[in-house]
Amino acid sequence: MTVIERIKEISQKRGWNLQKTATEAGIGINTIYKWKSQTPKIDAISKVADVLGVSVDYLLGNTDEMHSNKKDDKSEIDLDKALADQGVVMRYQGKELSDKAKRGILEILKLVDGDED
Repeated sequence: MTVIERIKEISQKRGWNLQKTATEAGIGINTIYKWKSQTPKIDAISKVADVLGVSVDYLLGNTDEMHSNKKDDKSEIDLDKALADQGVVMRYQGKELSDKAKRGILEILKLVDGDED
């Protein structure tokens, strides 16, 4: 499967065409079409991978694993965003939670999510 075929397949799953994908990625509207005859620039393909939620390696056909492992790095997590995404209030009794408390809550949420399977 070519780069364009992979991009097209994932885009269609999101209800997008290639022009919409390009627009969302912040690249020229017909840029992806040009990749049929031109080698894509790494920054452009990286932007497309980001908006589609897949790894660059997947788009390039280097792996069949859609998601990169780098996002699993716990040191990179934004605690406030991760907890806010789960609907967790960031204050208790009018005081902001410490990072230690936020990490504890996030670990509990991960355990609860794991129990639902």
